[in-house]
Amino acid sequence: MVMTQLNDLLTTAKRIVFLTGAGVSTASGIPDYRSKNGLYANKRRPEYLLSHTCLVKEPEVFYEYLKANLYYPKAKPNIIHEKMAAFTKAKRATIITQNIDGLHAKAGSDLERLVEFHGNLYDLYCQKCGQTVTYKTYLKNMYHQDCGGILRPDVVLYEEGIKQARLNQALTALSQADLVVVCGTSFVVYPFAGLIQYRSPKAKVVAVNKEVISLPSDGIMIQGDAVKEFAQVDNP
Repeated sequence: MVMTQLNDLLTTAKRIVFLTGAGVSTASGIPDYRSKNGLYANKRRPEYLLSHTCLVKEPEVFYEYLKANLYYPKAKPNIIHEKMAAFTKAKRATIITQNIDGLHAKAGSDLERLVEFHGNLYDLYCQKCGQTVTYKTYLKNMYHQDCGGILRPDVVLYEEGIKQARLNQALTALSQADLVVVCGTSFVVYPFAGLIQYRSPKAKVVAVNKEVISLPSDGIMIQGDAVKEFAQVDNP
């Protein structure tokens, strides 16, 4: 058994919640958002380009931005996704992720224990007729071939709300957890960052992140490379 602080916490916990952000997927070749080399760096109005207003008023601008910046269909899960997935399959963890890249699901996570809080870029539908389409269809044309409606991914844009079912599942998992692991997130985007407030009072909180983030007063900060940390975690 590898003796690391993270491994020790995960080994002894019975009900784990992983709260994950874009930093979990950088090792898979997908840029994060707010680091100096992230998606938002040196970009004008990124929040507008990913907003409901942009989708409605300038759908072509919205489409071109998403197509150029957010889709990485060849990206593969890394060791962080894989180790977290193993804990869900062992019925010991729930993953609540900000990520819309689908990599937690690709890693084989138990889908009943995966909350894609902001949706998934690869779930797409026509706003006019409601029919679903593949991402390959979407990347070829923003208009639905059948009815001419504008296609969109089923993700939460700026100005849009979180789906109630996802919120309920997240809050239930947090209320029952004895360990909450925050990983790869700046933890400044709400309502996701506010989820930590709904954890069980008895739950331990640990963050694995390259940069120090704000945690509850009793939280444990492991500052470093999450890939290296999770590589040393024993399978459940």
